[in-house]
Amino acid sequence: MNASAWTQLTTFLLVLLMLAWPLGRWLAAVAEGRLPRWLSPLAKLEHGAYRAAGTDAAAGQTWKQYALAVLLFSLVGALFTWGLQRLQQLLPLNPQAMAAVSPDSSFNTALSFATNTNWQGYAGEATMSYFTQVLALAVQNFLSAATGIAVMLALVRGFAARSASTIGNFWVDITRITLYVLLPLSLVLALFFASQGVIQNFSAYPEATTLEGGRQTLAMGPVASQEAIKMLGTNGGGFFNANSAHPFENPTPLTNFVQMLSILLIPTALCFSFGRLVGDVRQGWALLAAMAAIFVVSVVLITVQEQQGNPLLAGLGADQALTAMQPGGNMEGKEARLGINASSLFTVITTAASCGAVVAMHDSLTPLGGLVPMVLMQLGEVVFGGVGSGLYGMLVFAMLAVFIAGLMIGRTPEYLGKKIESHEMKMTSIAILVTPVLVLAGTAIAVVAAAGKAGVANPGAHGFSEILYAFSSAANNNGSAFAGLSANTPFYNLLIGLVMGLGRFGVIVPVLAIAGSLAAKKRIPVTSGTLPTHGPLFVTLLIGTVLLVGLLNYVPALALGPIVEHLMLWNGR
Repeated sequence: MNASAWTQLTTFLLVLLMLAWPLGRWLAAVAEGRLPRWLSPLAKLEHGAYRAAGTDAAAGQTWKQYALAVLLFSLVGALFTWGLQRLQQLLPLNPQAMAAVSPDSSFNTALSFATNTNWQGYAGEATMSYFTQVLALAVQNFLSAATGIAVMLALVRGFAARSASTIGNFWVDITRITLYVLLPLSLVLALFFASQGVIQNFSAYPEATTLEGGRQTLAMGPVASQEAIKMLGTNGGGFFNANSAHPFENPTPLTNFVQMLSILLIPTALCFSFGRLVGDVRQGWALLAAMAAIFVVSVVLITVQEQQGNPLLAGLGADQALTAMQPGGNMEGKEARLGINASSLFTVITTAASCGAVVAMHDSLTPLGGLVPMVLMQLGEVVFGGVGSGLYGMLVFAMLAVFIAGLMIGRTPEYLGKKIESHEMKMTSIAILVTPVLVLAGTAIAVVAAAGKAGVANPGAHGFSEILYAFSSAANNNGSAFAGLSANTPFYNLLIGLVMGLGRFGVIVPVLAIAGSLAAKKRIPVTSGTLPTHGPLFVTLLIGTVLLVGLLNYVPALALGPIVEHLMLWNGR
């Protein structure tokens, strides 16, 4: 990496920490209901919503009740999103007279946005009316993000509880998160984006005359408002097909930097909230350190690969090209105004988090450059991860790490004063194995089925990588794509839709089961035999567990895709 890339990375991390620390304090206060008096008007609105819904805010829920509430809430949201797409031609705010979205695409999109995946097999500006964009997609951006944070809070309460039968109230959690965190942050960010040139209107698409005298239709829409929650909620669904590479979504270097900060802001802040909620801020720093270490290494790897570029374009013979660098690096698929360094950093951020917003075509990355975002997703979206989902995923790995350590020294594993026993390990195993099973099974079906192979435009190793990336993205609720795969077909819409749903809730349910089990246990005192879970030793153990367990399932598949493609490229083929 050159000096510019290091400066960008260092500046980004420093600004991120400065913003995330106070937000983490605020998130912890919201989770515990410790709100200042000046928010009393919003508090009245909050309690009014409970009365209207018939919800007792003081009543806790068991893990089963909490899980049922999550599932029903997400199901209703998916059905609502599906219905608006199917009826959008009859609804207002449709100046371009967009037709109804096909049943299979509507199914895929509904599950996509309800699961915080935001996978898009369509071009937003040519498919969705303003009404659908605002009331279906943008609303789900808020609610799916709030759901992830709520599940994380339930798990943290399991660790923090002395001995309880409940893990909180889902309806209270999701209301407070939306009202006191996501809405105000999104409002501020949307105003900032609009001030920088991100468009915000409900106008019909105008026609413009190009410099060559041609005619071009310019897509319009309420972009700034959707862009804010798209990033803050690690949603990632772009208003435009070009996503954050589109100048109407991301017009300046400043907006690009702020968008990157927005993606990791809440996941980072939740690490600090976690430490406060369990009564030991060092625990949050330990998890953050593990995430940051993997993150920095990933940025270095992809930036070096993209700066090195394609050896066959180095202007040398095949035998000399093995040690040569492409002049200017690999700029294919990247915005010239952003360049390699910013594009590489954004790519790592969006796949370390479960965001999926893109500023570059991931399909045009070098083989090992494309391997980096693929692996970050396959780790389970725990390197920062999605809002809430990244932290509860990392906590699952933390429990596995202390279990492994306990086996090594012959003691009963414990984490944060709670014994990790057979039930917790069974649920942990399910939560960790769900996504690899979905990714590998989905990829296997797609490469065997004729309908799956029909969507592949690039034969060989790269085509396999496109399919593997698609299912890695879907099962881990990321939403980005290599984009060389023609996925807007009934086969891929239905299969990827199912994978997204199972990938989201197949992890949430066992996580809530763990929360319920831990909440019922008494906290045990720290002894001389307790493994410290806030120091460098535990951070190293946690990183090793994430890399070994999270990645080992995918090594054969990665060998068939990006790794063999890299070897072929550097052998002049």
